[in-house]
Amino acid sequence: CRDSLFYYYGIKFALSAYATLFSILGLLILSVGIYAEVERQRHRTLEGIFLAPAVLLLLLGITVFLVSFVGMVGSLRDNRTLLRMFFWVLLLIFLTELLLILMEIIFENKMNEVLHSNIQEGIRHYYDDLDFKNILDFVQEKFSCCGGDEFRDWEVNRYHWCNGSGALACGVPHSCCIRGVPGGVVNTLCGYRALDKERLELLGTIHVRGCIHAVGLWLKDNFQATLAIVCSLLLPQV
Repeated sequence: CRDSLFYYYGIKFALSAYATLFSILGLLILSVGIYAEVERQRHRTLEGIFLAPAVLLLLLGITVFLVSFVGMVGSLRDNRTLLRMFFWVLLLIFLTELLLILMEIIFENKMNEVLHSNIQEGIRHYYDDLDFKNILDFVQEKFSCCGGDEFRDWEVNRYHWCNGSGALACGVPHSCCIRGVPGGVVNTLCGYRALDKERLELLGTIHVRGCIHAVGLWLKDNFQATLAIVCSLLLPQV
């Protein structure tokens, strides 16, 4: 009887601590999302859900907080209805994540097309959305890539059209440029008229490979890191 009581309180404490921790995490994500959304509305940036990190943070924060809060209250109050709800919602989220992973593996080309379409939409409004601009610049610099499928994706941006007249016309952003020395000064016009040239002419100047392929190759080459990321997302829900 004493062992059963110890087991009961152990499970109850563990579940309460788990749910409380993720409730706090959800609130933190929600706070960041609210701040980012206020800034996004102030600057009237993109409205597309795939192109607005603030919206994704809001949805993620609300979901994590509500689900964890239900689990926390259910465990503290020994409410079986709330605990069942907590279990089934977690199971649904877990299965949805598994389904998305399987879809990415099975329908890789189709998923890449959808991703490419959304990246192109983001590139089209690159200078209007500071959030997307910062994310894409980081990805292009981190993974040594340019554009979604290839560097010519930048042709969809009106400032980079080849029939334009500005300094950016027919060029690519400096985040696409190959840096000679890590941390060195970047020539912001190194991508000047790059869209007028062939890939072989640009090999020493800008990255010509698209970011979809670059990130995909990184995930395959760093299988252990990829597996760790997937497990970190799925294991807390098991």
